[in-house]
Amino acid sequence: MAVIRFFAFLFWAMVFVVLLLFAIKNAGLVTLYFYFDRSWEAPLVFVVLASFAVGAVFGMVACLPPLLRQRREILSLRKEVKLRAAETAPPSPSALAVPDVPRLT
Repeated sequence: MAVIRFFAFLFWAMVFVVLLLFAIKNAGLVTLYFYFDRSWEAPLVFVVLASFAVGAVFGMVACLPPLLRQRREILSLRKEVKLRAAETAPPSPSALAVPDVPRLT
């Protein structure tokens, strides 16, 4: 388990270094032009990372409705399984016991 953690840490450290180098190499300013003669200057790396973050948020929001629908369906199916299991459960041993009948002597 420790070996897997080490390799996971090594992987994320390499990703961090690559992104850091990307940010250093792309520190130049870019101008974004909007409508109505509006513009905004920002470092290229900020624009790229902000675009990635906005896309990731939109992707997660797009996945929410199907995910919530699946969770509701799973809950209803679990309830149905419990009900059917209770209906088909074998009778308890006390229900199968023969009642004591008084003997006539």
